[in-house]
Amino acid sequence: MQVSLIRTATDPSGGATNWRAAAVDENTVRAAAGLTMVMGAVAFSYAYFAKQYVPLQVTASLFFVEFLIRVTAGIRYSPVGVIARAIASSRPPEWVSAQPKRFAWTLGLAMAFAMTVITNAGIRGWLPRTICLICLMLMWMESVLGLCLGCKLHNLIVRWGWTRKHGVRLCADGSCEPDRTRG
Repeated sequence: MQVSLIRTATDPSGGATNWRAAAVDENTVRAAAGLTMVMGAVAFSYAYFAKQYVPLQVTASLFFVEFLIRVTAGIRYSPVGVIARAIASSRPPEWVSAQPKRFAWTLGLAMAFAMTVITNAGIRGWLPRTICLICLMLMWMESVLGLCLGCKLHNLIVRWGWTRKHGVRLCADGSCEPDRTRG
């Protein structure tokens, strides 16, 4: 699990409430997304411009291991997470719920697994480059804009009742707020 914290948070009515939930530091998550984005962009550049797919094969395999560690043990134990935490250490932590992030990392794990299989099977051309561009776009959105599409998808799944809500959810961009338009 991630870090289990008891924090004081402001509820929608403006009052302070204590909550206990698995949480991760949003700054560390965004730094990790930026680092993986740079690694992926370098690998993509070799594949696109030089038609050399070995960097993409290696990067996809590393990302598979990275996301596997994030999903199972948490970002604080993943190699990129350790570096990201060091980079973000000068900023005060912005705690967000781990559950939506873990869901997003599971999607990243699935894409990294697909890329590992595709690139190591010798498939070249538009398929691996397109998947890589999609991953780069998602990492850019997380690191630069602070927009986690996997977290938003997780929120929709919870709203639709396809999975149950586990504990308190606190998201950096407010995407975990309850839908006030639904009855």
